[in-house]
Order: sequence, then structure tokens, then C-alpha cells
Amino acid sequence: MAKRRANGEGNIRKRKDGRWEGRYTAGYDPTIGKRIMKNVLGETQAETKEKLNKAIADSQQLDVSKTGNYTVASWLTTWYEVYAEPRIRPNTKAYYLNYIHNHIIPNIGSIKLEKLTTIQIQKFYSKLQKSGRVQREGQAKLKDKSLSPRVVRGVHTLLSNCLEQAVAERLILTNPAAGCKLPKLEKKEMHILPQEKIGLYLAEAEERGLLAMFYLELTTGLRRGELLALLWTDLDIEARTISITKQVHRINGELLVSQPKTQNSIRMLALPQQAVDLLVEEHSKHPGNPYMFPSPKTGTMYDPDAFRRIHDKILKTIGAEHVRFHDMRHLFATLSLKNGVDVKTLSGVLGHYSAGLTLNTYTHATTQMKQDAADTIGAVIAQAM
Repeated sequence: MAKRRANGEGNIRKRKDGRWEGRYTAGYDPTIGKRIMKNVLGETQAETKEKLNKAIADSQQLDVSKTGNYTVASWLTTWYEVYAEPRIRPNTKAYYLNYIHNHIIPNIGSIKLEKLTTIQIQKFYSKLQKSGRVQREGQAKLKDKSLSPRVVRGVHTLLSNCLEQAVAERLILTNPAAGCKLPKLEKKEMHILPQEKIGLYLAEAEERGLLAMFYLELTTGLRRGELLALLWTDLDIEARTISITKQVHRINGELLVSQPKTQNSIRMLALPQQAVDLLVEEHSKHPGNPYMFPSPKTGTMYDPDAFRRIHDKILKTIGAEHVRFHDMRHLFATLSLKNGVDVKTLSGVLGHYSAGLTLNTYTHATTQMKQDAADTIGAVIAQAM
């Protein structure tokens, strides 16, 4: 028989399995406004009552002196300054500030934090996907204002982390972003430089005095920021290795050097002898400069945007369709897989956090590898027959 607790806070009953169960209201679902019911179990009625009292007290420990003080905008600003900004890389800050000031605050910033519901957030995400792109000053008028699923998911990750901290701070009982449905990521077709154009590409790079730089890229798959941040001290000529420990970005008009994007991106790569020979020859051109590939204009670190423009000019000169410089990294990976490099090794070279990411990214190449493997075993069995 159930025993009612005072003020309707909860009730205790004995279950058929002999244990005692205490049920209580832990809060309200912001999606539909219904009560969130939870339970505790105990071997005796006294034990269950003690657990129930503690659970109710915990669920009611919202900081009532603060809950009404925050709007989504004010809490988001506090969270960013206290929890996010000190822990993120400089180039990540630009993304965070864009999400906060151009998307979240203009759309849901005025809502009281404790009143924010799942459906409000879901409508916000839908609006972003349909018409969330912001018209920049001096930019040509946008014809398509839709935002990609990747950006919407990025906004969600930031907002959800922010609200999760609000739960930890006892400002809200539950995270209303947790139940939102997110748009699926679009699988874009990968475009890479055709293999028959590689020789022309490198020949044109040599004409511009940049063969060592572009050869190194095609034999290592480095990210642009990693390539341009290299110092001569990163190269071990005898061991034929190069250490990747930093990257360069342009943030608010300044070149900033930081650690690579993940811990896995800090790595040591083996080099082919040809790459080492080209680098040694390159060093002889400016032996007193600490940068492996200094800017010909400033003698300091190469500007990533200037470097990208050179890549674009080379493609145009050789009559190749435009591919991003980052796609040269994809070219390296694709050629590696097609020529027998195993996925786990390639994952380490690329600085991926798992071989699974590499497999997912380069499905087009691994599909052919699977077919080649099937053909090989088929030929073996056919010969045996």
C-alpha cells in the first residue's frame, strides 16, 4: 500500500519483488510541460524514505536567488567568458563568437533561461537552416540565406554545452537542447586533382620556386596551417622525419601560431628521401631564416591566404578544375589507400583521432580497395578450382 508523503512531494510503496520504491516529481519537461517522475529503491521502508528525502532535496536545489536573473543571452555571455574562452583555441573563438552574436542571441537571447523550451530551440534550428545566413557589410546581396547542417549542428553543440553548465549550476533542472532533432550532415562528393595533372602541378610549382613546399604537401598530406608553421628545427635529416607540433591561422588580421586542432594532430612523420633532398636544397636558399618556407615578400611566416592564392594560380595555369588546397590532403590520402597503405597507418599520418574517421572520410577509395581484395581472393579460389 502506498504511503503519501507530506505536501505531495512523493510516495512510497512496496513492490511485488519485496523491495520498497519511492517516487517523486523531479521537475517538469520543458518540451510539453509535464512532470518528470523519478524513483529510488531500498530494501526497507526506512532506507527508501531516507533516499527519497535526499532525492527530493537534490531535485529542488535550484539556486532560486539566481534563476530569474538570467536570460539566454546573459547566461550565454557568462558561460563563454568563464568556461569556454579560456579553454578554446584562437581560431575556434571566431566560430563561437559568430554563433553567439549572429545567431543565438538575435533569435532566442531575450528568453528567460528557466523558460527556454525544447520546442523554442527546435524552431530556432529550423529557422537557421532555412534563412539563418547573415548579410555581411560590403558583401554582395545573398541569394541563398540557408545555413548548412554543419553550421546548425555547430550552433547546437555550443548551446547544448552552455545549457548543460546551467544544469550543473542549478539554474535549470534539465537541458532543453538535449531532445532536439538535428539536420543530417550532407555527404559532399570529394574533388581532388586528377592524377595525370600532378606532374604539371609540381612543374609549375618549381617554376615559381616552390617545389619543396608543394612536394612535401603531396607526400605528407599536411594541413595548410601545419605546412606553413614548419621550422627548420622540425626536420631531422638523418632520421628523415618531420615533427608536426603547431599550425598558423589568420585571426582578426593577425597571424597566430597555436597547437594543432587535436592532440592526435601532434605527430612525427616519415619522409621519402626525395622530399628530404628538396628540403635541404630549399634550406640553402635562406640558411639564416628559421622558417622552412618563409614569405618571399616579408621573410617571415607565409600568409595562409597568400599561399592559397598561389595554389589557385597554379591550377589555373595548368588548366585544371579548381580544387581547394585542403583537397591536396585528400589527394595524398586517396593515393595512399589505392597504393596499399593500411588505414590505421594513414590515420596516424593524417592526424585523425581514429581509423574509423579515416574510413568514413575516404569511403570512395576504400570501396575500390574492398573490390580489389574480393577480386584477388576470387582469383585465388578460381585458380585452385
